[in-house]
Amino acid sequence: MKILKLLFKYGQLNTSDVAHKLGINYKLTMEHLELLEKECIIQHRVSGRIRFFRFANTLKAQATMKLLEEWEKK
Repeated sequence: MKILKLLFKYGQLNTSDVAHKLGINYKLTMEHLELLEKECIIQHRVSGRIRFFRFANTLKAQATMKLLEEWEKK
């Protein structure tokens, strides 16, 4: 959920940025990002050696973003 909140706030982040903002190691961050990507909630693009993650253009991702939007209102 923390990763999703970060992506909702910033739009897209690379793995290192996510790890740094959450205070967890790179490997664990990558495992969580890959799980969210496997579930079609987020997607990545590659720029050189850096992978940038953002919300995917899927119904599941849209529903997740809507949930986060409502959550942030409260």
